[in-house]
Amino acid sequence: MKNFVLGIALSVMLIGCTDKGTSTAKSAAGDVGAGKVIAERDCKACHGLDGRGVAPGIPHLAAQRVRFLLASLYEYKDGRRTHAALKGMAENMSDADLRNVAAYYASQLPVAIASSDVKQSSPYEQGKALAAECAKCHGADGNSKIPGTPSLAGQQPHYLVAAIREYHSGERKVAVMKSMLQSSDVIAIENLALYFSAQIPAQRIAPARGDPAAGEPATAMCGGCHGPRGVSNDASTPSLAGQDPVYLINAAKAYRTTRQNWAMQRYVAALSDKDLENIAAFYAVQKSSPASQMPGTNQDLAEKCNRCHDAEDNPAIVMPKLRGQDKDYLIMALRAYRDGKRESSMMHNMSYPYNNAIIESLASWYASQPAK
Repeated sequence: MKNFVLGIALSVMLIGCTDKGTSTAKSAAGDVGAGKVIAERDCKACHGLDGRGVAPGIPHLAAQRVRFLLASLYEYKDGRRTHAALKGMAENMSDADLRNVAAYYASQLPVAIASSDVKQSSPYEQGKALAAECAKCHGADGNSKIPGTPSLAGQQPHYLVAAIREYHSGERKVAVMKSMLQSSDVIAIENLALYFSAQIPAQRIAPARGDPAAGEPATAMCGGCHGPRGVSNDASTPSLAGQDPVYLINAAKAYRTTRQNWAMQRYVAALSDKDLENIAAFYAVQKSSPASQMPGTNQDLAEKCNRCHDAEDNPAIVMPKLRGQDKDYLIMALRAYRDGKRESSMMHNMSYPYNNAIIESLASWYASQPAK
């Protein structure tokens, strides 16, 4: 049991982009034979003697950069990274022990994984496939031409996810939407939202009902949440620019009766039906733009990561290799950085915009790549 816990503890140091990492790497020279003895005693229960994780969610250590392994062990030993089991193990090792076990795992052959062993997925392409069913009402690219049906093109992705979940759960009571979404899981919903958020909103002409010029002054309060001229800068707040005016009117009126939002209820209560028509007309003719730029392939998505994690010839970089790594572990680690549960301002800032669909896609791509 002790060996199992220590092996698991070693796993938490992978994928680290530590802000102080380059200053923690000490001499990487080690005795591979002596390191094998330590691996046999403490690590193989989880990571295998050959450095291959024995179960999903346990990272591979084989052929990992010795600089990274050693730097991480020293950070645990010194208390700069916190994990009780790994800290206890590292504290009981001499500098030579740490160098030896790092050298041993770094010397192992990369884990060989056939690309067919890992299902790759592109959130954008999967979302596009799912959107085909939505096109009947919302338009082929999310630009609705049916009065009363909202356009989805260019909409904020977090808002779309929240709205789709409300239809899925029945909180928004539209039978056809609930029926269409009943078999959709969280990843499918996020893929759909990503696809629509990257589409280009169409420019609308002035509607027959309402006066855009009269509606503009009444939108002063709206801009605080929905952005200047209805283009939201908040991923959780919908853009109103370019939206179907009939939908906007109906949605606003719903806050008078069934929809729950304290701020919207108070604001709408003070507006007449004519005010709502004018506001909807103003927003309908505003120009909008895609809320996100979604890479077309997983390789495009990984390009930013590769600047550090594929930098083989730069000895100053103490970053782990990601190619061929366990998919489940990569997902777990990336979510932890995104959610602030693992410390690294660099990794948090880079992963914060990623929802679960993007993280799963990125992890799938790296897991399917040949390890080096």
